[in-house]
Order: sequence, then C-alpha cells, then structure tokens
Amino acid sequence: MRKPQLVFIIAFAGGLAACGESSSLQVSDGTGPSPKLPEPNKTLLPTMNIAPAIGWPAGAKPTAAAGTQVAAFAENLDHPRWLYVLPNGDVLVAETNAPPKPDDSKGIRGWVTKKVMGRAGANVPSPNRITLLRDADHDGVAETRTVFLQNLNSPFGMTLVGNDLYVADTDRLLRFHYEPGATEIKTQPIKVTDLPGGTLNHHWTKNVIASKDGSKLYVTVGSNSNVGENGLDQEEGRAAIWEVDRATGNHRIFASGIRNPNGLAWEPQSGALWTAVNERDEIGSDLVPDYITSVKDGAFYGWPFSYYGQHIDVRVEPQNPDLVAKAIAPDYAVGPHTASLGLTFAEGNRLPAQFKEGAFIGQHGSWNRKPHSGYKVIFVPFAGGKPNGKPVDVLTGFLDKDENALGRPVGVVIDQQGGLLVADDVGNKVWRVSASK
Repeated sequence: MRKPQLVFIIAFAGGLAACGESSSLQVSDGTGPSPKLPEPNKTLLPTMNIAPAIGWPAGAKPTAAAGTQVAAFAENLDHPRWLYVLPNGDVLVAETNAPPKPDDSKGIRGWVTKKVMGRAGANVPSPNRITLLRDADHDGVAETRTVFLQNLNSPFGMTLVGNDLYVADTDRLLRFHYEPGATEIKTQPIKVTDLPGGTLNHHWTKNVIASKDGSKLYVTVGSNSNVGENGLDQEEGRAAIWEVDRATGNHRIFASGIRNPNGLAWEPQSGALWTAVNERDEIGSDLVPDYITSVKDGAFYGWPFSYYGQHIDVRVEPQNPDLVAKAIAPDYAVGPHTASLGLTFAEGNRLPAQFKEGAFIGQHGSWNRKPHSGYKVIFVPFAGGKPNGKPVDVLTGFLDKDENALGRPVGVVIDQQGGLLVADDVGNKVWRVSASK
C-alpha cells in the first residue's frame, strides 16, 4: 500500500477527529493588514477537525451583535448558499451544492474527502435551482416562495443587467430574460461563455458581478486543487477572476494567483472591485489566512507558488521564481481557515452606526484548524475605501458547546429594507439581521 493511502486510512480510523497539530496563535493574530505568518507546520497527518453538521434545534438561532436582532427570513430551504436582491426587493437564493466530479474523488484520499464533506454537511445532492423569496408586507419574513429557475448545474452567482439575468453555473455563464416582478422564468437560457468545469472540478463555485456600466461581467473561478497537486496543466484559466465582455462573451484573465475567490463586490467610495478568498490548507492551523482584497487589473496574488505576497510554498513543483517576484500581498486577512465566502459592503444597511461603512463577510468555517475558526458573520470597518480597524462579530453561535455545526453562513447581502440577509447552508435558512427595536 502506498504511504498516502495509509496516512488517510489512519486519519479516518481515528474517527476524523482532531488529527494533526494545533494552533499556537489566535485567529486575531492572523487577521488585519499585517497578519502573523509563522513557519509552515506540515505534519504526517493533516489537521482534520470537523464540526459535524446537525442543524438548528427548534426555536434556536444565532447570536446577534449588540444593537441588532436576528430572525429567520426563510426556512426549510435545501442547501441555500448564495443570495441576490432584485430591484423590486425580491430575493433570489441559489439552492445548490457541488456537481458530480468523479476525478476529484479517486482513491483513498478521495474516499476520505467524501466522508469529511459528509460530516461537514457538504455532501447532499445539489438541488440545482434558484428560488425566489418575496416579503411583500416588509415584516422581515418572506411569505411567498416560488421556484424561479430549475434544472441548472450547481448554480451560484447571479447578477441582473437591465432585463438580462446572468447565472454562473459551475461550467457555464448563462443569460436569461427577466421581466420585472416575475416569480419564475421558463425560457431557455443563452450561453454567454463556458467556464472551467468537468470531471475534475475541485473548487466548483462560480460567482458573477457586473461592472457599473453593465458592459463587463466579472466571474470567479477557483483552483482545481489545494496547491497544484493535480498538475498545473489542470489549472488553465483557474485561480482567477475573469473579465467577460457582456456583448460577445469574450473573456480575459483580469487577476490571477487567487486560490478560491468567491464573494465579489464594488467598494462604494473607491469604486474598486473586492473579493473574498480562501487560501491553502495543510501547512498548519495558523496558515494561511483567508483574506479580502481589492483586485487590481493584471495583478498576480501568488497561488500556488507563494502566499501572502512572496512567501514560498515549497510543496509546489516546479517553482516559478519570476512569477513569485510579481506576487502582491492582499489588503486584509480575515483569519486562517475561516472559509470566508460571502462579501457585501454596508451601503444601504439600516443597522447601528458602527456598521455604516465597511464589509460584511460570511465565514463558512474551518475543517483544517484546531481549534475551529470561522462559523460566523463578521464586519470589517472601512474608512476612505480601505479597511480601518478590527473585525466586529455580527452573527455567532453557529457551533454548539460540543462543537457541532448548527449552521454555516455563506452568502451575505443587504436587502431593500436595509437588513442583512445571510444564507445558512447547514441550517437550511436565510437569516435576517436588523436593528433592535
């Protein structure tokens, strides 16, 4: 038996418990504009500290920040991950999960990965639909729910330009005609462009956002591996943000070396594009911090050869020192292994004054850190278009006293009434945070 197979059998035999090393730093040490970056700590067994997904007991809910309250906007959904608010206030929620990707789950390692994802609540079949939620009486609870789009292929990002609704499936960017107020779309989509997918599709989520003038679309494409172990030939067009011409479907790489970008948003003051990014695993509980950053046209952010600028990852072969020399550091770390996915800016919210300017971030939670990190929604204050200060917890309590996951926050968005909506793909709810009465 090959050594890697033996390692993962041992890991699974240990109950997928907290195998490997433990953190020597606090999450706060790996947060901010200049996070602490200790030496890599690569162990024989990767740290596997799974928070088993059990869902919310009846009547339970997360803990909201002082001056705010939280309630369920919608319940009994099926793996809701991403949100989009239409101009009339209707809320679209992508009920979705990973597509079949058989070449990403071969051998003992793949078998163990499936078990890990199952315990974390990420192994359910994808519903492959987008649901419309309507709160017509503005009481903070959606009283109308309709299937808006179905028979998709692991949909994620959504954006509307005029009457064109764009949906990022895992392997295609699609355009649908949308009539204002419609509660369902039955017409066939038009393919704008293909996106990297296939049977090896490691980071499957694709997000999309439109430029302010609507002429361009920006699409996130995650890497096909942790650090290139599937071969760099499998990373063509990946670990990048694409710029797509809306009229022709032609695309170019806008920024690269970004391991797994998810959230995309325009910062209101500077007009800069920002993204939330998951960094690499398996070099210790304290490495590497996930981050949010402004995205510069043509910039390279290091993956897979380096992290946080020009810190070399020796696991990657062959190295590329010329490319590493161009790598730039991101703007702001949001903690190691927090799985920061959701990103939206504060513009339009009606929460207390401390949340007036900054970014809300949905942190899906760690599997490769002991103790856990993430499993919360945070707010990073901004001033002058840049992060300015320490994060503030907005929603916590997604883990119980036994370290079970009651929920896992993903997408975040400001609704038309100024509340913060949070998709919870383990709790199968959309939460709404509002100012306390």
